[in-house]
Amino acid sequence: MITKVQWEYCLSEMDRMFPDAHCELVHSNPFELTIATLLSAQCTDVLVNRVTPSLFAKYQTPQDYLNVPIEELQNDIRSIGLFRNKAKNIQALSRMVIEQFDGAIPENRDLLTTLPGVGRKTANVVVSVAFNIPALAVDTHVERVSKRLGLCRWKDSVLQVEETIMKKTPKDKWTRTHHQLIFFGRYHCKAQNPQCSVCPLLSICREGKKRMNKVLVSN
Repeated sequence: MITKVQWEYCLSEMDRMFPDAHCELVHSNPFELTIATLLSAQCTDVLVNRVTPSLFAKYQTPQDYLNVPIEELQNDIRSIGLFRNKAKNIQALSRMVIEQFDGAIPENRDLLTTLPGVGRKTANVVVSVAFNIPALAVDTHVERVSKRLGLCRWKDSVLQVEETIMKKTPKDKWTRTHHQLIFFGRYHCKAQNPQCSVCPLLSICREGKKRMNKVLVSN
């Protein structure tokens, strides 16, 4: 496991590499962000952003999603994976937002997770991005990078990864760290063909050192 000093170095390097890391899901309010994040489950932000401009132009309030047959909403998001289940959750979420939260997305993470289709990751994204409340969402990039570096154990659950990163990172940096880990994983430490040979964290990264040793042996 890497030390606190090593993790601080990782954070500083990611800050240098991706100073403008941010949420790449296009949205203009908390409700749109919630829908976009729900749609992004097992799907890329790029694909979601292709669908949401027309979706958000057509559906601007929770009631709008309830004013159409489920089949019409399904057709509007058909290009996104699991579109049938996501359409069902969107309508159920919209109804609950109207009936229990006066038509507005709640700022509390625990309340957010009571909404259909909203898990801990989605709730963390919404509270941190939409409401500026420190939180750290763990997606596939965050989990992969933290485990490759050796900050977390390979066997750690998503919740354990979240708790470890929060414990070792200043609270005021949680949201920024979340975005920079995503950018680092999405554009540098990719699932396939990570850029180990030019990575500034190679001397720390257990996975990177293993990969480079294999390259040296094969040569």
